[in-house]
Amino acid sequence: MGASPLSQISCCYSSSNSISSLSQLHSSDFPSRKLSPAFSVTCALSRRESSRRLVSVSLFCLYCTSSIPKLAVAGGLDKYLKRKKLDPLEAYVPAVILTQLQIEDLGKILDVDKPQYATYRNLLRSGPAASLRVNIRAVAQYAAEAGYEKTAYSNVDQCLGALEELDSLLLRASRNDGETSIKSMKLKIDIAVDALNSLLKTVPSEVLSKGKEVADAYLTPEESVPTDKLDPGLKQLESIL
Repeated sequence: MGASPLSQISCCYSSSNSISSLSQLHSSDFPSRKLSPAFSVTCALSRRESSRRLVSVSLFCLYCTSSIPKLAVAGGLDKYLKRKKLDPLEAYVPAVILTQLQIEDLGKILDVDKPQYATYRNLLRSGPAASLRVNIRAVAQYAAEAGYEKTAYSNVDQCLGALEELDSLLLRASRNDGETSIKSMKLKIDIAVDALNSLLKTVPSEVLSKGKEVADAYLTPEESVPTDKLDPGLKQLESIL
Protein backbone atom coordinates (compact mmCIF):
# COMPACT_ATOMS: atom_id res chain seq x y z
CA MET A 1 0.00 0.00 0.00
CA GLY A 2 1.36 3.45 -0.92
CA ALA A 3 2.36 6.05 1.60
CA SER A 4 -0.30 8.38 2.93
CA PRO A 5 -0.48 12.00 1.72
CA LEU A 6 0.73 13.23 5.15
CA SER A 7 3.81 11.01 5.01
CA GLN A 8 4.54 12.21 1.46
CA ILE A 9 4.25 15.80 2.63
CA SER A 10 6.56 15.12 5.58
CA CYS A 11 9.10 13.52 3.25
CA CYS A 12 9.05 16.49 0.90
CA TYR A 13 9.32 18.86 3.84
CA SER A 14 12.34 16.97 5.26
CA SER A 15 14.05 17.10 1.87
CA SER A 16 13.45 20.81 1.69
CA ASN A 17 14.93 21.30 5.18
CA SER A 18 17.95 19.21 4.23
CA ILE A 19 18.64 21.39 1.21
CA SER A 20 18.33 24.49 3.39
CA SER A 21 20.72 23.04 6.01
CA LEU A 22 23.34 22.18 3.39
CA SER A 23 23.13 25.69 2.06
CA GLN A 24 23.67 27.17 5.55
CA LEU A 25 26.60 24.77 6.20
CA HIS A 26 28.23 25.75 2.94
CA SER A 27 28.15 29.42 3.80
CA SER A 28 29.46 28.90 7.38
CA ASP A 29 32.40 26.70 6.30
CA PHE A 30 33.66 29.29 3.88
CA PRO A 31 33.17 32.68 5.52
CA SER A 32 35.90 34.32 3.50
CA ARG A 33 34.29 33.41 0.17
CA LYS A 34 32.04 36.14 -1.15
CA LEU A 35 28.99 35.05 -3.13
CA SER A 36 28.01 37.10 -6.15
CA PRO A 37 24.60 38.90 -6.10
CA ALA A 38 23.50 36.85 -9.08
CA PHE A 39 24.25 33.59 -7.25
CA SER A 40 22.30 34.75 -4.17
CA VAL A 41 19.28 35.70 -6.27
CA THR A 42 19.42 32.34 -8.03
CA CYS A 43 19.42 30.47 -4.72
CA ALA A 44 16.51 32.51 -3.42
CA LEU A 45 14.49 31.85 -6.56
CA SER A 46 15.35 28.17 -6.41
CA ARG A 47 14.12 27.90 -2.81
CA ARG A 48 10.93 29.78 -3.69
CA GLU A 49 10.27 27.51 -6.67
CA SER A 50 10.85 24.44 -4.46
CA SER A 51 8.30 25.75 -1.96
CA ARG A 52 5.76 26.30 -4.71
CA ARG A 53 6.28 22.79 -6.04
CA LEU A 54 5.92 21.42 -2.52
CA VAL A 55 2.55 23.14 -2.08
CA SER A 56 1.37 21.97 -5.52
CA VAL A 57 2.37 18.36 -4.86
CA SER A 58 0.73 18.43 -1.44
CA LEU A 59 -2.57 19.76 -2.79
CA PHE A 60 -2.52 17.22 -5.61
CA CYS A 61 -1.94 14.34 -3.18
CA LEU A 62 -4.79 15.50 -0.97
CA TYR A 63 -7.09 15.78 -4.01
CA CYS A 64 -6.23 12.30 -5.29
CA THR A 65 -6.87 10.64 -1.92
CA SER A 66 -9.92 12.69 -1.05
CA SER A 67 -13.23 10.87 -0.57
CA ILE A 68 -15.13 13.74 -2.29
CA PRO A 69 -16.43 12.64 -5.75
CA LYS A 70 -14.43 14.30 -8.52
CA LEU A 71 -17.56 15.52 -10.34
CA ALA A 72 -19.48 16.64 -7.27
CA VAL A 73 -18.96 20.29 -8.11
CA ALA A 74 -19.93 19.86 -11.77
CA GLY A 75 -23.13 18.12 -10.75
CA GLY A 76 -24.47 21.42 -9.44
CA LEU A 77 -24.63 22.79 -12.97
CA ASP A 78 -27.58 20.60 -13.90
CA LYS A 79 -30.14 23.06 -12.57
CA TYR A 80 -28.77 25.76 -14.85
CA LEU A 81 -29.03 23.55 -17.93
CA LYS A 82 -32.69 22.72 -17.57
CA ARG A 83 -34.97 24.49 -20.03
CA LYS A 84 -37.75 26.67 -18.80
CA LYS A 85 -41.07 24.88 -19.00
CA LEU A 86 -43.07 26.11 -21.98
CA ASP A 87 -46.67 27.22 -21.98
CA PRO A 88 -49.08 25.17 -24.13
CA LEU A 89 -48.48 25.46 -27.87
CA GLU A 90 -51.84 27.23 -28.22
CA ALA A 91 -50.41 30.20 -26.34
CA TYR A 92 -47.76 30.90 -29.02
CA VAL A 93 -49.45 30.17 -32.34
CA PRO A 94 -51.88 33.16 -32.44
CA ALA A 95 -49.05 35.60 -31.78
CA VAL A 96 -46.97 34.09 -34.59
CA ILE A 97 -49.91 34.39 -37.00
CA LEU A 98 -50.50 38.02 -36.01
CA THR A 99 -46.81 38.81 -36.44
CA GLN A 100 -46.89 37.28 -39.89
CA LEU A 101 -49.81 39.53 -40.84
CA GLN A 102 -48.01 42.51 -39.32
CA ILE A 103 -44.93 41.88 -41.49
CA GLU A 104 -47.08 41.44 -44.59
CA ASP A 105 -48.80 44.78 -43.90
CA LEU A 106 -45.39 46.43 -43.66
CA GLY A 107 -44.61 45.20 -47.17
CA LYS A 108 -47.79 46.84 -48.46
CA ILE A 109 -47.18 50.29 -46.96
CA LEU A 110 -43.65 50.50 -48.35
CA ASP A 111 -45.16 51.62 -51.65
CA VAL A 112 -46.51 54.92 -50.32
CA ASP A 113 -45.16 58.15 -51.82
CA LYS A 114 -43.11 59.14 -48.77
CA PRO A 115 -42.19 56.05 -46.74
CA GLN A 116 -41.56 56.65 -43.05
CA TYR A 117 -38.65 54.26 -42.59
CA ALA A 118 -37.99 55.14 -38.95
CA THR A 119 -41.64 54.50 -38.14
CA TYR A 120 -41.55 51.17 -39.98
CA ARG A 121 -38.61 50.09 -37.82
CA ASN A 122 -40.72 50.74 -34.75
CA LEU A 123 -43.48 48.55 -36.21
CA LEU A 124 -41.10 45.60 -36.06
CA ARG A 125 -40.70 46.19 -32.33
CA SER A 126 -44.31 46.77 -31.34
CA GLY A 127 -47.47 44.69 -31.03
CA PRO A 128 -47.20 40.91 -31.52
CA ALA A 129 -43.88 41.38 -33.37
CA ALA A 130 -42.23 42.55 -30.17
CA SER A 131 -42.26 38.98 -28.78
CA LEU A 132 -41.59 37.17 -32.05
CA ARG A 133 -38.27 35.66 -30.97
CA VAL A 134 -39.79 34.01 -27.92
CA ASN A 135 -42.90 32.80 -29.76
CA ILE A 136 -41.27 31.25 -32.82
CA ARG A 137 -38.58 29.54 -30.76
CA ALA A 138 -41.26 28.01 -28.56
CA VAL A 139 -43.19 26.80 -31.63
CA ALA A 140 -39.93 25.43 -33.06
CA GLN A 141 -39.25 23.52 -29.84
CA TYR A 142 -42.67 21.88 -30.04
CA ALA A 143 -42.00 21.11 -33.71
CA ALA A 144 -38.66 19.55 -32.82
CA GLU A 145 -40.36 17.28 -30.29
CA ALA A 146 -42.76 16.23 -33.05
CA GLY A 147 -39.90 15.28 -35.38
CA TYR A 148 -39.44 18.52 -37.36
CA GLU A 149 -36.33 19.77 -35.61
CA LYS A 150 -34.15 20.53 -38.64
CA THR A 151 -36.91 22.28 -40.59
CA ALA A 152 -38.26 24.24 -37.63
CA TYR A 153 -34.95 25.66 -36.44
CA SER A 154 -33.96 26.47 -40.01
CA ASN A 155 -37.22 28.44 -40.37
CA VAL A 156 -36.44 30.36 -37.18
CA ASP A 157 -32.96 31.28 -38.42
CA GLN A 158 -34.26 32.35 -41.82
CA CYS A 159 -37.04 34.50 -40.37
CA LEU A 160 -34.91 36.25 -37.75
CA GLY A 161 -32.04 36.72 -40.18
CA ALA A 162 -34.31 38.30 -42.81
CA LEU A 163 -35.89 40.63 -40.25
CA GLU A 164 -32.50 41.74 -38.96
CA GLU A 165 -31.41 42.55 -42.50
CA LEU A 166 -34.73 44.34 -43.11
CA ASP A 167 -34.18 46.42 -39.99
CA SER A 168 -30.71 47.34 -41.22
CA LEU A 169 -32.11 48.39 -44.63
CA LEU A 170 -34.78 50.54 -42.97
CA LEU A 171 -32.17 52.19 -40.77
CA ARG A 172 -29.95 53.02 -43.73
CA ALA A 173 -32.94 54.30 -45.71
CA SER A 174 -33.94 56.54 -42.80
CA ARG A 175 -30.46 58.08 -43.10
CA ASN A 176 -30.98 58.70 -46.81
CA ASP A 177 -28.66 55.92 -47.94
CA GLY A 178 -29.18 55.84 -51.71
CA GLU A 179 -28.01 52.21 -52.01
CA THR A 180 -31.12 50.80 -50.31
CA SER A 181 -34.27 50.02 -52.25
CA ILE A 182 -37.90 49.09 -51.64
CA LYS A 183 -37.33 45.97 -53.70
CA SER A 184 -34.60 44.69 -51.39
CA MET A 185 -36.81 45.37 -48.36
CA LYS A 186 -39.72 43.45 -49.84
CA LEU A 187 -37.40 40.55 -50.60
CA LYS A 188 -36.50 40.29 -46.91
CA ILE A 189 -40.18 40.51 -45.98
CA ASP A 190 -41.02 37.66 -48.36
CA ILE A 191 -38.28 35.48 -46.84
CA ALA A 192 -39.54 36.13 -43.30
CA VAL A 193 -43.18 35.46 -44.22
CA ASP A 194 -42.31 32.24 -46.09
CA ALA A 195 -40.26 31.03 -43.11
CA LEU A 196 -43.20 31.65 -40.77
CA ASN A 197 -45.53 29.83 -43.17
CA SER A 198 -43.22 26.83 -43.15
CA LEU A 199 -42.96 26.88 -39.36
CA LEU A 200 -46.75 27.05 -38.93
CA LYS A 201 -47.11 23.95 -41.11
CA THR A 202 -45.50 21.96 -38.30
CA VAL A 203 -48.35 22.92 -35.95
CA PRO A 204 -51.17 20.34 -35.55
CA SER A 205 -54.19 21.34 -37.64
CA GLU A 206 -56.58 21.71 -34.70
CA VAL A 207 -54.15 23.98 -32.84
CA LEU A 208 -53.54 26.04 -35.97
CA SER A 209 -57.28 26.45 -36.58
CA LYS A 210 -57.85 27.71 -33.05
CA GLY A 211 -54.87 30.01 -33.40
CA LYS A 212 -56.34 31.57 -36.52
CA GLU A 213 -59.67 32.09 -34.75
CA VAL A 214 -57.96 33.89 -31.88
CA ALA A 215 -55.97 36.02 -34.32
CA ASP A 216 -59.16 36.96 -36.20
CA ALA A 217 -60.89 37.86 -32.94
CA TYR A 218 -57.91 40.00 -31.97
CA LEU A 219 -58.10 41.92 -35.25
CA THR A 220 -61.89 42.31 -35.21
CA PRO A 221 -63.29 45.42 -33.44
CA GLU A 222 -64.61 44.42 -30.03
CA GLU A 223 -68.04 45.93 -30.60
CA SER A 224 -68.69 43.68 -33.59
CA VAL A 225 -68.04 40.47 -31.66
CA PRO A 226 -70.29 39.90 -28.64
CA THR A 227 -68.14 38.71 -25.77
CA ASP A 228 -70.73 36.24 -24.57
CA LYS A 229 -70.61 34.44 -27.93
CA LEU A 230 -66.87 33.78 -27.85
CA ASP A 231 -65.73 30.25 -27.10
CA PRO A 232 -64.36 30.02 -23.50
CA GLY A 233 -61.12 28.56 -24.84
CA LEU A 234 -60.73 31.46 -27.24
CA LYS A 235 -61.33 33.93 -24.43
CA GLN A 236 -58.50 32.40 -22.47
CA LEU A 237 -56.12 32.40 -25.44
CA GLU A 238 -57.05 35.96 -26.34
CA SER A 239 -56.29 37.09 -22.78
CA ILE A 240 -52.76 35.72 -23.18
CA LEU A 241 -52.17 38.06 -26.08
